[in-house]
Amino acid sequence: MIGSASSPLAYPTRPRWTWISRAARALLSLVLVVLALVLTSNLQAQVDPAAHADSKAAPVELTVFAAADMQPVLEVLTPYFERRTGIKLKVSFGSSAVLSEQVVNGAPADIFLSADFTFAERVVAAGKADSINPTPYAKGTLVLWERKDGPFQPLSLDTLQRKDLRSVAIANPDHAPYGRAALAAIKKLKYFPNVQPHLVQAESVGQAAQFALSGNAQLALMSQTIAMSGKYKQAGTFVLFPAVTYLEIRQCAVVLQNARHRKEAHVFLNYLTSDEIQQHLPELGLQPVP
Repeated sequence: MIGSASSPLAYPTRPRWTWISRAARALLSLVLVVLALVLTSNLQAQVDPAAHADSKAAPVELTVFAAADMQPVLEVLTPYFERRTGIKLKVSFGSSAVLSEQVVNGAPADIFLSADFTFAERVVAAGKADSINPTPYAKGTLVLWERKDGPFQPLSLDTLQRKDLRSVAIANPDHAPYGRAALAAIKKLKYFPNVQPHLVQAESVGQAAQFALSGNAQLALMSQTIAMSGKYKQAGTFVLFPAVTYLEIRQCAVVLQNARHRKEAHVFLNYLTSDEIQQHLPELGLQPVP
């Protein structure tokens, strides 16, 4: 029956292009869904640190054991080294003897900067270094230091023979190369009989310097590196001991055999011994090595 619901003519057939358009819209929707998933995945990769763990590794942190006289030096050099290389330095300071003993006993250091050859050589002899010889990186200088408000200004080495001398700080000669040099120098210059009753012994050259800075000792025999550093330069004055009065303080380093970051430790050692750094060492109280 014409016009009945069962007749094909009751609801006229739609043009073919309408059905093609519907299929195209469905395909376009599918494409948009896939594109959205891809974009979301990329966004998560940018936000989620785990997605880029391989491309953005944490910076290497190099563990450095360094003699106390190197503290003011490394305070200056560390920022330049870190900016240039991206390697971070974690430094522990102390007497060369104590640090070398810790290294020999397995302390987790990457490189050891001794204040002389002897303690660096102990590490080599114990089989803990990755080389057969320590590497010289600087030469140290011994000085006599006093506060500017002290009783012996203007300061001179002959102050050490004054009868009103009461206290002179030095590092332990058995533990610190600067202590050994101090003892040799005052003996060579014939000051020892007058100074001996007034010696105040510290564990390291840094501690000896602190004794004098705080006023717990009138004078200190210390490294030029410390005497030239900020607060010591501001608070006191110093005079040099003649180099001939003590054995050369040849400061040496070793990279450790079991270092976690041996490659980076050598990068740091090469930095210290580079011509660029060596020529600036006198500004920091050290002398370059040949």
